[in-house]
Amino acid sequence: MNGIERHTIAVLVDNEPGILARVVGLFSGRGYNIESLTVAEVDRVGHLSRISLVTSGTRMVIEQIKAQLDRLVPVHKVHDLTDEGPFVEREMALIKVAGRGESRIESLRLADIFRARVIDSTNESFVFEMTGSSDKLNAFIALMEPLGLVEVSRTGVVAISRGPGRF
Repeated sequence: MNGIERHTIAVLVDNEPGILARVVGLFSGRGYNIESLTVAEVDRVGHLSRISLVTSGTRMVIEQIKAQLDRLVPVHKVHDLTDEGPFVEREMALIKVAGRGESRIESLRLADIFRARVIDSTNESFVFEMTGSSDKLNAFIALMEPLGLVEVSRTGVVAISRGPGRF
């Protein structure tokens, strides 16, 4: 199959200066795109961080990306969550919408349907907090555009495998 595939990859790395730059450099140097990238320390005692990234490419490109990530010295493990079985994937967004009257009422109605929380409100705007799949966030943001979408801030995807197994 030569089609483009979307993959969520989790990488366990030493929490040290420069590792993120090396991972990003690996992608940019080869012309690969990163659709989403999140990094956080997950083990203080072991000084380990987890990089969660989403990328797309042919099967051959995805395999090259995983192999090249695995060769970076501070990398401990590379997991292609897309290939390894069921996993849970979420993203968080803050969405600012400005409006008055009917558009304001409609934005609140849609927020309720999508389970977005109002975390800030003025007489002329709302800031909604929403967590879910990237598709869900994209759908909500698209519906907010004609209602007065002002600004969006997104965390990027975080993901974890389902079941009792550990990274």
